[in-house]
Amino acid sequence: MARTIRDTSLESRAARLKLEERRKPYYRLISQGCHIGYYKGSRGGSWIARYHLGSGKYKEKKLGLADDIQDANGVTVLSFAQAQEKARAWFNQAAADDPDGFPDYSTYTVKDACDEYMQWIKSHRKSYKSMRYSVDSLIVPELGHIKIAQLSTKRIRDWQEALSTKPPRKRSSKFEKQQYYEIEDPDDPDYLRKRKASANRILSVLKAALNKAYQDGKVPNDNAWRRVKPFRGVDHPKVRYLNRLEIQRLCNACPPDFRRLVQAAIYTGCRYGELTRMGVSDYNPDSKTLLVQESKSGKVRHVVLTDEAAEFFDDMVMAKDAGDHIFVRADKNAWGRSHQTRPLADACKAAKIKPAISFHILRHTHATQLAMQGVPMAVIATQLGHSDTRMVEKHYAHLAPSYVADTIRANFPKLDLHKKSNIRKIA
Repeated sequence: MARTIRDTSLESRAARLKLEERRKPYYRLISQGCHIGYYKGSRGGSWIARYHLGSGKYKEKKLGLADDIQDANGVTVLSFAQAQEKARAWFNQAAADDPDGFPDYSTYTVKDACDEYMQWIKSHRKSYKSMRYSVDSLIVPELGHIKIAQLSTKRIRDWQEALSTKPPRKRSSKFEKQQYYEIEDPDDPDYLRKRKASANRILSVLKAALNKAYQDGKVPNDNAWRRVKPFRGVDHPKVRYLNRLEIQRLCNACPPDFRRLVQAAIYTGCRYGELTRMGVSDYNPDSKTLLVQESKSGKVRHVVLTDEAAEFFDDMVMAKDAGDHIFVRADKNAWGRSHQTRPLADACKAAKIKPAISFHILRHTHATQLAMQGVPMAVIATQLGHSDTRMVEKHYAHLAPSYVADTIRANFPKLDLHKKSNIRKIA
């Protein structure tokens, strides 16, 4: 006889009484691909069972009333345990009647879960390509062959630890052996922090894939990965940004075609891909805004321009047709992926900006300038296209003028400790 599943929200009348009424039942996975559901209505609840058919589809069966008002009789009025017993009987009968139609997830692997999750990402998110690379190169080679029913917490933790100790990978073709960057100081605390932060990001992808498999009823439980926690205190890097003098030096060091991209990034906070895809019709000179049609989140957003930035974009679109790109290379061709890497590195070297920055730092620079002028975090989040203020507060809140900082600076006495004339020699 199968073990009765426990669920503190469903197994007693008192617990079910606290649940809100809703159209969608409260489901509990009781075996791979099989759920029991509790529907909470205005006049008491009822039990249903369902099993997964694949592609997000289920077959359902009503089991009987819940013992919310009447005592359970095991036939028409069922307790939580009795509902499970009746559901299992239906599952067994369905498997006997149609063995090909009833799901068998005993051989379902981590790779299967990742592939199905990536199909969902491809339809619903913009981050498919970068995430696909992480899955294919960092998750599937190590864990893909493991059946999820046999996946252990220790196995995931060992994989997570190995990820955090490997040096960054170099971009390599599929026909050559994977190359890694040489690290001058592998014990450098900031380097170790970055590797652990990277491992956290890959772990979040793995967990998302496994959680989707669990929610779809293809995995009996989520204990193995729910117990694995990300490395703590490693996702708070010091935000790198350019000050005004560095901005001037960098722009002066760029070739004309690339300088326009750099200036646009600083004026708008847009990403490299957003700028290089932007057409003349995306700029509205009347409202002084830019339309970002393809953002990382997949949502459309409008970027507000200052008078200076609007004047810059007026010059950029002058004598161009509505279907033209705003920014093109000197040879009139469109900017492609990674075309910014080399010219930016050369410009940083010429401008003596150390360490050299990535193009994304220009986005940080835009946000930092707003934060230091006291612009509310919610406004900065909207300008950058974030759905809430969490990321903005994480990176820029400490730069904003605050009551605490202003009060300390106004009231701490001037001691002149740095003046040499005030330093006495000690005999």
